[in-house]
Amino acid sequence: MAAPSLPSVNAYSADSEVILHAQIEAFYYEKFMALRNVDLPIYKNLITTFIGPSGCGKSTLLKCFNRLNDLIPQTRLQGQILFKGRNVYHPLEDAVVLRRNIGMLFQKPNPFPKSIYNNVAFGPRIQGYRGDIDEIVELSLRRAVLWDEVKHKLKENALSLSGGQQQRLCIARMLAVQPEIILMDEPCSALDPISTNQIEALIQELKQHHTIVIVTHNMQQALRVSDMTAFLNTEMKEGSRTGELVEYDRTHIIFHQPKQEITRQYVNGNFG
Repeated sequence: MAAPSLPSVNAYSADSEVILHAQIEAFYYEKFMALRNVDLPIYKNLITTFIGPSGCGKSTLLKCFNRLNDLIPQTRLQGQILFKGRNVYHPLEDAVVLRRNIGMLFQKPNPFPKSIYNNVAFGPRIQGYRGDIDEIVELSLRRAVLWDEVKHKLKENALSLSGGQQQRLCIARMLAVQPEIILMDEPCSALDPISTNQIEALIQELKQHHTIVIVTHNMQQALRVSDMTAFLNTEMKEGSRTGELVEYDRTHIIFHQPKQEITRQYVNGNFG
């Protein structure tokens, strides 16, 4: 499959590179085809959002990147996902190692029922890290813009934090294992506007060192935070609706000068 072009890539950097590339012919849940014909390169240190109506396969595509769909019985992918040129679905690839490099933040904050400190320290400990755990915990919490709010109560249960703080703690927990790519599945949908603003500001900071891919139903959020936007929609195939990639480009092009009429209708709120 030929990758969609990145128009005016020099607007970002002459050295922009593809770090992750979905080349999916089809993805199935048992006999149901959830995705087809998705050829989507993800560019390093950019923020990419997936938009589209419910059921078009946005979250399914996101979970293909670090093989979380493997945890669902009778799923299968036809095609490949390339991470830095390696097919992550190759039989010899280790999914656990992959998920250290490609972390996932879910819609609802999911801190462990442990202390704030032990949430962040969990990943480095199970990886056998022998350095200064205190240093990693502090650095990760600082990078998640949470340190000043929790530094005096690190031994308290993480579930005592507010929803926005819990989501930033989950980000800190992920940062502690130093992923190259961070996947976010509607990370602000369960948060209030103030917490949403904090997470969005944090996402902008994180892209300096990480590649970010976000699923969102919030069109304004996609406009605010992302560099690239992929619009997915459904078409009737073999008696059921299957998700397909319709258009992929710089965010301001998708929202203001889309090439496809159906994209224009979606971003203008005419359906979805």
